Amino acid sequence: MARKARQRISYVLPLANSPGGHRLGVNGLAVDSDRSILYSGGRDGLICAWDLDLDLTRSSFNDNDGLSSPEDPSKSRTKATTFRQQVQAHTHWVNDILLTHSNSALVSASSDITVKVWRPHSEENQIPTTVGLHSDYVKCLASPGTHADWVASGGLDHKIRLWDLNGGGEKLHIDVGEDESSAKGSVYALSVRGSIMASGGPESIVRLWDPKSGKRITNFVGHTDNIRDILINEDGDTVMTASSDQSIKVWSITAGRCMYTLTMHNDSVWSLYSDHPQLSLFYSSDRSGLVAKTDVRDCVDMDEGLSIAIAQEHEGVSKVVVAGDYFWTATSSSSINRWHDVNTRNEVQSPESLRQQQRSSIASRSKVPSPPPNSKVPSPPPSSPPATNSTARLTIPLSCVLRISNNATFPGQRPRDIEVSTIYSQASARKMSEAVIDQDIIIPFHDLPRETIEGQNGLIKHVMLNDRRRVLTLDTAGEVMMWDLLKCVPIQSFGKRHLEDVMPEVNTVESVANWCGVDTRTGRLACILEENYCFDAETYADELELENPSDFRDDQRINLGKWILRFLFARLIDEEYARDAKFRHDLVASTSKPTSLQRDNAPSSIQLPVITTEDSQVLMNADDTLITPRPTNGIIKPAMTPGLTIGTATPALNGATNSNRPPTAEDSTALEKRISQLSQTRNSMDRSSDYFTSNNQPKGASDAQPKTPGPPGEPSSDTGTQSPVDGEKEEKSKEGGSLFGKGFRMKFPKKLGRTSTDVKPAVVDEKSEESDKSEEKDDRTIQDSFYGCIQKIRYEYEERMQNDPSRHLSSGITPSPLSETPILRPPPFTTVIIQDERPDSGGVADLYTGTVSSVGHDADLIEKVAPTWLGDLLLKNQMPPKEIPKVSFVLLPFQDLLPSIASPDGNSRLNANRMLRAKKILAYVAERIETLPEQPDPYALKPEDYLELYCQNQLVAHNTTLATLRAHIWKTGGDVVLYYKSNGRRPELEEEYAKKLAKHATEEPSAKTGPVMPI
Repeated sequence: MARKARQRISYVLPLANSPGGHRLGVNGLAVDSDRSILYSGGRDGLICAWDLDLDLTRSSFNDNDGLSSPEDPSKSRTKATTFRQQVQAHTHWVNDILLTHSNSALVSASSDITVKVWRPHSEENQIPTTVGLHSDYVKCLASPGTHADWVASGGLDHKIRLWDLNGGGEKLHIDVGEDESSAKGSVYALSVRGSIMASGGPESIVRLWDPKSGKRITNFVGHTDNIRDILINEDGDTVMTASSDQSIKVWSITAGRCMYTLTMHNDSVWSLYSDHPQLSLFYSSDRSGLVAKTDVRDCVDMDEGLSIAIAQEHEGVSKVVVAGDYFWTATSSSSINRWHDVNTRNEVQSPESLRQQQRSSIASRSKVPSPPPNSKVPSPPPSSPPATNSTARLTIPLSCVLRISNNATFPGQRPRDIEVSTIYSQASARKMSEAVIDQDIIIPFHDLPRETIEGQNGLIKHVMLNDRRRVLTLDTAGEVMMWDLLKCVPIQSFGKRHLEDVMPEVNTVESVANWCGVDTRTGRLACILEENYCFDAETYADELELENPSDFRDDQRINLGKWILRFLFARLIDEEYARDAKFRHDLVASTSKPTSLQRDNAPSSIQLPVITTEDSQVLMNADDTLITPRPTNGIIKPAMTPGLTIGTATPALNGATNSNRPPTAEDSTALEKRISQLSQTRNSMDRSSDYFTSNNQPKGASDAQPKTPGPPGEPSSDTGTQSPVDGEKEEKSKEGGSLFGKGFRMKFPKKLGRTSTDVKPAVVDEKSEESDKSEEKDDRTIQDSFYGCIQKIRYEYEERMQNDPSRHLSSGITPSPLSETPILRPPPFTTVIIQDERPDSGGVADLYTGTVSSVGHDADLIEKVAPTWLGDLLLKNQMPPKEIPKVSFVLLPFQDLLPSIASPDGNSRLNANRMLRAKKILAYVAERIETLPEQPDPYALKPEDYLELYCQNQLVAHNTTLATLRAHIWKTGGDVVLYYKSNGRRPELEEEYAKKLAKHATEEPSAKTGPVMPI
């Protein structure tokens, strides 16, 4: 059975004063030549737009003039590329982008399993909208043309999906591996042209499809590794594929086979680009960073074409695009490089001219002193092409030429000069390709890019500190920064250091439950909150830097998940308050209008069944509670922090208990029942010992018995905490349970000994008004979303107005007060995301993306997509129920110098909340080893002032929690063993106990317990 999708909340901490640009590597590029805009999609989930200020509508290259060339780069005058705008389109890597709808719409594919469309020139909608969802990473996109109204996407879910860009959703989907025995079928490359669609992936198979029917046409087999990119010519009869097997293959669809295998690359080929109708002029890039341009125009055989190395990047080039006289490259760096294109119509340098150039270069180097033989400092490299003179500029150096294939005839034999090649390879600052021809190293046409569009520094590594509130991060520049997850701001910068060196300096010795997941996959710090664990962590208020610390009681704890969610959605709560007030106003106004209570065709009288003498006598002898309901005074127990008591982990034998120990707040159910029956009020704050009392309830007592609901009409034995609404419902049900109530329910006492089959129920011909209301209530559908919580509140309003229209209708929205969640002020641009986690598909879909400042305006959307548990938390201050984690421990006196706190049967094993502090354990000990005065002395020493606690021969600090004791001091399994002793400030404690022992001197002395510890 498929598991239900879980919804989670994420928030992303904003970078301080972050300018525009990518923070991580760039995966996708697209150029709008008409508007001179470059679009880029990065691993940070950003889509950026850049103003190029270039004329890209024409190229200086002229096919009819072989001597034409672009303007001399040294003399060209262009403005620098400027940042235009950006949008956080995705929450994971952007793997591919493309322009469509006449370059007015940009489609993006992401590892967050979404395909989105962004219309940057539209004034109505500047936020990317989701076109469709895959069930795994979306790796590639394809469009039949810039004017098409649909786009195809392929992903790791083995699916190709066609999407309608006009809002029509999915048009078609293709199961790539459906007809094959292999379970593989991930799509890494995709291309569409006319009636042909081609896909490729790790299976090394090129699959051809009909995009209209989704049927497979044929397969091409020949590659030996992953297929990374695909191109289809304009006629739809030729397919070009790039593979990680270091080859580019050209396939003929009509012939059904591979026509050419091009081997100009010596590394995995990652990207292809061509705007030529027949793919006769194309660009390719590989993992080593080499960018090659291949020209096979006017060639009968492709092996006769020319391929030259035009650029070399530091990292692998994932994408190359061309427009006008320039091309752009995307790498794992956050920067984008622009290069001048090279005219392949120019003549290739002859071997004789190359030999002459090398001689002059060697002669010039002879005038420079050579470095010592063992020196690692390289000599200056030769001048990189192209030269500034016009003759050299029209010539392609022979050192740039690549061998296009294994069958190609190299254009001219180059003389080998090992010295020149070695010197250049040592002095080159850029990584060189390993493409070798006759043992010579290829020297790319361009050494440096024409312009670099600088990126920003993004976060690439993080470490969560022990307090679970602070995180250390490392960015791409090597700087270490510490962040506060609650304030959503950076705290301190440590400069360029190793993360492992900084962590011991700032980490603390404590143990706090995990309450959020942290990742830096988009270059920013993101926190993920899930229902099943985001409320597990608590911290003490006195450990936080709060604005008004005096407003909090001693040892008050704050739930971290509840705290941050309360103020991430603070403006949403304000908006819901305003909507709730309007709803109550309208409801009161509509109820106060005079309405007729007489329904149509109502009978003038109601005929009641006749009660026989026997039944009357039974009713007279029965318990009068069956006839007239007794008024009850429900007790609403005051709010308490659960799990703050110390209880015995092992029950006393034969039910024996220590009569001197008062019952705890957690385990005094039976006592509370008796008090509740007597309608007596109880205040848990009247005695301080309620916080630290032991468990006196033996196993099998009444509070341990499972509560089963009684028959209808009988009062329930469960007198637990009730909400005001529950109390009203209970009173209403009791009123309706009388003998002559609206439902006319006949009841018989159990003491008659008659079974339910012996009693013949009275037949009522007409449905009662109460049953009508019950059916109407059952017919109400409450949505499983944030809005469902609002529905419950509004239904309660309607019931209250029906019962008492004159009653004041107070708001049912009760968010957590400041005493539980102190004021937090997260930055208004902190990103808030609501996601749908899908366990079956392994992906996470974004349902809502906004900011702290926009959640109020987006209330309608949040009500639809947010989970119910978030609504209960924000509007009703209710967290999902979960068992409180406890730690078991043994508490013993050190060397029997103080009285034991064990029960009469010798049980010293206790358990308590994992967040209980050591000083509270000492207070628990003090209550049991000495008699407390009736009137406490305000100047008396506190228990932690004259008692000490030891674990593993270490003195335990007063604020140490049980969780920290177990994780950092005890460090082993089993129960934690603790020893308490006096520090000498109250010597009378040991003296009194010594006198008691002296009275029993004739008895056998008890064995000393505990290890030998320094006093």
